[in-house]
Amino acid sequence: MIVTRFAPSPTGYLHLGHAFAAITAHDTARRNGGRFLLRIEDIDAGRCQPEFERAICDDLTWLGLQWDEPVVRQSDRFDEYRATLSWLHSQGLLYPCFCTRSEIATEIARSTEAPHGPEGPLYPGTCRSLSEAERNARMEMGESHAMRLDVRRAAEKTGALHLEECGAGPHGEHGTLRVNPLVFGDVALARKDTPASYHLAVVLDDAYQRVSLVTRANDLFAATHVQRLLQALVGLPAPDYAHHRLILDSHGRKLSKRKHAVTLRAMRKDGIAPHQIRQQLGLSK
Repeated sequence: MIVTRFAPSPTGYLHLGHAFAAITAHDTARRNGGRFLLRIEDIDAGRCQPEFERAICDDLTWLGLQWDEPVVRQSDRFDEYRATLSWLHSQGLLYPCFCTRSEIATEIARSTEAPHGPEGPLYPGTCRSLSEAERNARMEMGESHAMRLDVRRAAEKTGALHLEECGAGPHGEHGTLRVNPLVFGDVALARKDTPASYHLAVVLDDAYQRVSLVTRANDLFAATHVQRLLQALVGLPAPDYAHHRLILDSHGRKLSKRKHAVTLRAMRKDGIAPHQIRQQLGLSK
């Protein structure tokens, strides 16, 4: 059975990009007699608000989408994230990183050949070479730090990996793809203010909800490589992936809450009907 999910963060109101992602996941599951799940990614307690979670449910209901219970919230799964981080650390795959953002930027600026990833220069690995004694001493002093994945060591442990891409769009035509675990460098899997990164939480949550097909936008395609590595490290099944096109504004930019994209809530108040949303998104005639 196909199981898909829509996993928004309650940090603002949904816009057309969210509508496209939710409808795609919902319709894919329902066409195949599968299940469509809702997950609330509220790991960022400082930005998430109950009113936005209520609005998410209102918008999805207005669009005519029905999800299968129960709704999973990341804030209920912190213990699971911590347990996995502890296990990864026991395997020698995590190390504490004490660098501030400004220190990382300075180190990158000093390098003439700083490696780059999809989101810019990669973390240069400054703290990877610290001795165990120095790491422990600084942690015992309460120095703020993130926990980073030693991706080269992790890749050596898993060996060659592949992912199954079956979606529409520029990536959907490739089928089985070889994983590049180094694409983001030594990613942070936990920080002082968040118990788990997006990469770790989404991997554990998808497995917990038995998601078999992840449908999401092309801008998250590169993240799939890191997540496939994490799945292999902790022995979790790998879902198939279907990355779809982004919904852009009139200037060709990705819609964003932070850039105040027009919300579904506002469109509904203006009298726009759900079928018109589908038409605008190219999902119906």
